[in-house]
Amino acid sequence: MLKPIPPTQRERNRYIVFELIGSTKFDRNSVVRCICNSVLDFIGEAGAGKTSLWAMDWDEEKQIGILKINHRSVDEVRASAALMKEINNSHVIFHVLGVSGTLKSARSKYVK
Repeated sequence: MLKPIPPTQRERNRYIVFELIGSTKFDRNSVVRCICNSVLDFIGEAGAGKTSLWAMDWDEEKQIGILKINHRSVDEVRASAALMKEINNSHVIFHVLGVSGTLKSARSKYVK
């Protein structure tokens, strides 16, 4: 039986809460695909692998989502996502609402 990883050896996560400002509504698949491609273009495959990027939530009505990444790559992911200009040939602005250390506080502070 495998032992759980002790807290001192676990990866520390950060949660980026963002909104997309655009003229159309975007679905989860196209948003995740565009963010991943932007990260790959900006920091490459090796850098993208180190970010531990994971899309947690996506609210299609409010156009608000949460990305889970490790604590060392917050700046790289923010910069690469800010370089997104369009999704599905529709102009978009990637706006970060905030960064949090826990998913619970990210949801309570920034997703209303």
